[in-house]
Amino acid sequence: MAWWRSLTNKKLFWPLFALAVLLIFNLFFTPHFFRMEMKEGHLYGNVIDILKNGAPIMLLAIGLTLVIATKGIDISVGSVVAISAGVVAMLIGGDLQGHPKYPILMAMGAAILVSILAGMWNGMLVSRVRMQPIIATLILFVAGRGIAMVTTNAMVVWLYAKPFALLGQGYILGLPFSIYIVLILVLLTALVTRMTALGLFIEAVGINPTASRFAGINAKNILFGVYAFSGFCAGISGLVVCSTVMSADGNNAGLGYEMDAILAVVIGGTSMNGGKFYLLGSIVGALIVQTLTTTIYAFNIPPEISKVVKALVVWAVCLLQSSSFRSMIAGAFGKKELSA
Repeated sequence: MAWWRSLTNKKLFWPLFALAVLLIFNLFFTPHFFRMEMKEGHLYGNVIDILKNGAPIMLLAIGLTLVIATKGIDISVGSVVAISAGVVAMLIGGDLQGHPKYPILMAMGAAILVSILAGMWNGMLVSRVRMQPIIATLILFVAGRGIAMVTTNAMVVWLYAKPFALLGQGYILGLPFSIYIVLILVLLTALVTRMTALGLFIEAVGINPTASRFAGINAKNILFGVYAFSGFCAGISGLVVCSTVMSADGNNAGLGYEMDAILAVVIGGTSMNGGKFYLLGSIVGALIVQTLTTTIYAFNIPPEISKVVKALVVWAVCLLQSSSFRSMIAGAFGKKELSA
């Protein structure tokens, strides 16, 4: 039917469909999956946990969406999360009475500033030095984890300043405070990229940087800016991660987050080949990743299996995005090409 074809051709349809399938599966096979309780004015339950635990990945996915739209990649975001968490933890610290070393807002600002500088470093390597994005960000992927370890003196740093816990543990109107941070950031990003020409410039650079340069677009500044913004998003994610557990571990904070965030962006409909991007799709993709993880844990399957499943999904999606692969499959069925 025409209306069905029109519906399934929409990029957001399949991510929402996949999320619905996961939720329906849990409805029948995971006991009490949708049960929610109100305690002390806060909602508790698996669905709330998915929103709360998925917030750091959603934040990373927002920045990575713009990076991938330029036909780039940033695999250093997990390390930047660790750096951000380490900086804010060392600056706040505090004694058992909850007195911070430095003002909390100043510590948070410093952590975000360091994260932006890390993103600017990636942007400089990609836009000015013209390194391949995966190589440029691989440098910080490795070095960043070491920087985080040096920042925390290779120890787990604990925080005792209770106001800082609001970011990762607080609730407003029964919902986690971190989800409001995600909503604000995605709305601001959508406004800037859709209500101005910036979004069009980003997509143009991703489709054809040479042609965009001839059209008067400063591709170098666009690339530099999106990597800096990715660092900014990773910095905020690091604050949320640190606030959730009130500690910073340079070796484990943000570990593996880059894979989850990239998977979220790809599932959400943004092509690794660059061009048109879908911020809302990336948020849905992050919810899919977190729901998948929660489902695996609910069945008491070892956490290592979840990484295998996520890797298989990335592999399958990347194959489907390859025009050569689609042409090969289409040829086997006697068609010109499978639709994207």
